[in-house]
Amino acid sequence: MRYKIVALLMLMVFSSSSYSELVIRVTQGNDKPTKIAIAPISQGVAKTSEDISRIVEADLQRSGLFETIERRDMLAFPTRAKDVYYRDWRLLGAEYLVAGQMQMLPDGRYQVEFSLLNVTGQKTVFTHRVSGSLSQMRDLAHLISDKVYEEITGIRGAFSTRLAYITSVRKNGKYSYRLNVSDADGAREKLILESSQPIMSPAWSNSGQELAYVSFETGRPAIFRQNLVTAARQQLTNFTGINGAPSWSPDDRKLALVLSKDGNPEIYLLEIESKKFTRLTRHFAIDTEPTWMPDSKHLLFTSDRGGTPQIYKLNIASNATERITFAGNYNARPSLAPDGRTLAMVHRTTDTFHIASFDLQTGRMIELTETRLDESPTVAPNGAMLMYATKQGDRGVLAAVSLDAGVRYVLPASAGDVREPAWSPFLR
Repeated sequence: MRYKIVALLMLMVFSSSSYSELVIRVTQGNDKPTKIAIAPISQGVAKTSEDISRIVEADLQRSGLFETIERRDMLAFPTRAKDVYYRDWRLLGAEYLVAGQMQMLPDGRYQVEFSLLNVTGQKTVFTHRVSGSLSQMRDLAHLISDKVYEEITGIRGAFSTRLAYITSVRKNGKYSYRLNVSDADGAREKLILESSQPIMSPAWSNSGQELAYVSFETGRPAIFRQNLVTAARQQLTNFTGINGAPSWSPDDRKLALVLSKDGNPEIYLLEIESKKFTRLTRHFAIDTEPTWMPDSKHLLFTSDRGGTPQIYKLNIASNATERITFAGNYNARPSLAPDGRTLAMVHRTTDTFHIASFDLQTGRMIELTETRLDESPTVAPNGAMLMYATKQGDRGVLAAVSLDAGVRYVLPASAGDVREPAWSPFLR
């Protein structure tokens, strides 16, 4: 029954021999994807190895909602709307076309002007411009993808967001642990922290500028915060026992977290500026894994106070609690979608852990995954996809599934294991 004490204190076991960026493989797409052509965007004098059009293609394909037309099949490479012969694209079955070109601005930055065209209607949907430095070519590509995706689907694109995750490598019989941040497509992996001791539970601030996480570098679990721009770190807890599961409040002024300094794992609030701790739960059971609701007045958390791990709702002002989940013998690790209604969690009915979505209004539970030992769900800021950790053979990988279970993709590292994903908010 003491499931979370074991989970918080166990060492993460990996079998990797080297590190590498994540590589995405789409394993299931929408039954009726929108067929779209991304004409090669003329990059002019920009001396970069990044192919903006290829990145946009990959983004849209990864969503599972689009089927892109192969460049080798294209009959022309228009860069402006006025150069488009719609007949050429109808022959290829394209419903939409993206065409654009790049030019250097007087200040040395680069500007991409691109258009989305409706092939069926033979009209320009929009023309838009994005600009940045040579080192921001991938950022420009993701911005183009976001704009196209939102225009066609009506859902804000999340291609410009980032991922945090943990990897590990064994060297000379010892493990080295890494906290990494990458683009949402796994590219541009950046090392945030490396330690000979385990690192766990990365959590994004809502500003997207900081991470909170658990590190064992002091010899016991402690919660740290780290600025991703300046790399400045601050240790926030140093209590005996469990210090874990940090979760930022919507205004980034507080952290909900788990401490066992009084003898039992309980939910606490930490006011970051004043460093004041307030205990919220008082129960002999294990209370853990807090996550904030959008109103800042309630928390969802995992507790075994009913005999098995289930999700509960806590009123911060009154400390009143309400059990939320009843289906299955295990429901834990809640991750709330931005709509405040759809809750992703680790769910078990028999002996297999799956990721499930739960509608807080209707009480409907839907299993989204079919693999075993699925854990650590994290929902994209647009609510379209969620990511989780799972096993592929004897390796840990990240995988993603849409909240309607219609789209799936896997993000294994080309070598090694990866786990504990955390999807960033929209970045300002």
